[in-house]
Amino acid sequence: MGISAPAKSYHLTTFGCQMNQHDSERMQGMLESLGWTATEKQVNADLILFNTCSIREKADEKLIQYLYEARMVKRQRPETIIGVGGCWAQSVKEEVFRRFPFVDVAFGPGQVDKLAEFLNSDSLSAQGYFEFEGFTGHLPQRKEKTHSAWVQISVGCNCNCSYCIVPSTRGREASRPSEELVTEVSELVAAGVKEVTLLGQNVNSYGRDLQDGGKTTFSGLLRELDSIDGLRRLRYTSPHPKDMKEDVVLAHAELESVCAHIHLPLQAGSTSVLKAMRRTYTRERYLERVDMIRASLPDVSITTDIIVGFPGETEADFEETIEVVQEVGFDGAFTFIFSPRRGTLAASLPDSVPHDEKVARMQRLLPVVQRCALERAQRFVGRELEVLVEGTSRTDDARLRGRTSGSKVVNFDGLATPGDLVTVLIEEASSLTLGGTQVLAELSS
Repeated sequence: MGISAPAKSYHLTTFGCQMNQHDSERMQGMLESLGWTATEKQVNADLILFNTCSIREKADEKLIQYLYEARMVKRQRPETIIGVGGCWAQSVKEEVFRRFPFVDVAFGPGQVDKLAEFLNSDSLSAQGYFEFEGFTGHLPQRKEKTHSAWVQISVGCNCNCSYCIVPSTRGREASRPSEELVTEVSELVAAGVKEVTLLGQNVNSYGRDLQDGGKTTFSGLLRELDSIDGLRRLRYTSPHPKDMKEDVVLAHAELESVCAHIHLPLQAGSTSVLKAMRRTYTRERYLERVDMIRASLPDVSITTDIIVGFPGETEADFEETIEVVQEVGFDGAFTFIFSPRRGTLAASLPDSVPHDEKVARMQRLLPVVQRCALERAQRFVGRELEVLVEGTSRTDDARLRGRTSGSKVVNFDGLATPGDLVTVLIEEASSLTLGGTQVLAELSS
């Protein structure tokens, strides 16, 4: 009786956003369907794989460090395969093999399936795959959590924000048919998933490219998915303020599964900076969107993104951003210091804001964001909220951690397992988290 060859192993490192995390789950599912197994240590892997991001400069720097560490492994074991996928690979496609000759395969976000083709080929000479061809949502998936899942509803983006590299790395917007998405979510729910997060670069423009006379819309998709029996929570990220219309707000108000959280990227509070960013809305238009949301959804959590130090941003412009943050009272914000991305219009603009000034402005912005978030969080103290349990608290092993419909992290005392939906009495609040005690149902005699 012959001895079977040992299974080949892979080590995957993921950088960046939820879309990248979703793509990585598909990479893992595809590899494991081919008989590969995951290993925790890079040094033990037959395939060292990176799923990359190119939104922020720090991600590039960290990736390059990791690549050179992988090169050291390859020098010790020359048969090791090094693969680089994702947005960074797409953005440097003309030079990836010249700069990093030890890389064996590189592919963009629309070519994940080519990794399997490469690994199954007779010749493993270096190959690059960079066409915008398909969705990773069609590939097998290895999920990290049994109770929640990401579902890709579209890829690419038709916006032309001057600082953003996404259109050049993920291509023009393309939507998946709604019937396909209903089937996928139904299968996930049947497998035990309670919370689904819909992913797209601009989810609110979903369906516009399907050429069906406007029949398919994002709000319509929300309604179709809400009707799936057993789906408890439905989230999405991210919308564009220009496309946040009344029909989506009404879906939040009327559909039980749609969560009480809207992430509405601001980027800047100055109309002149927004114009330079090519965001296609003004400060006033953004605030009108917020007013519309809160008129129908007074308790909804609104979070945002803010870029500090965009080229040409004056002190007066920055003060306008502070004013908008105070006026809206965001429940949370992701804040970034501007860094130019290759191939974008903003990279060619004179960077008139010194780095020290960018840092100083960020240090002024953060306390305002935190104060607003704390004030908003205080409204939950004394209330009982439904919490989806995610695991053990990251700050106290004796407590549990979960998330509310409004996407607030809750650390609490109780007895539950990941995936349970429990009621928690909120007893304390900070700018980032809530704290409380699980409300246990009384046992009947």
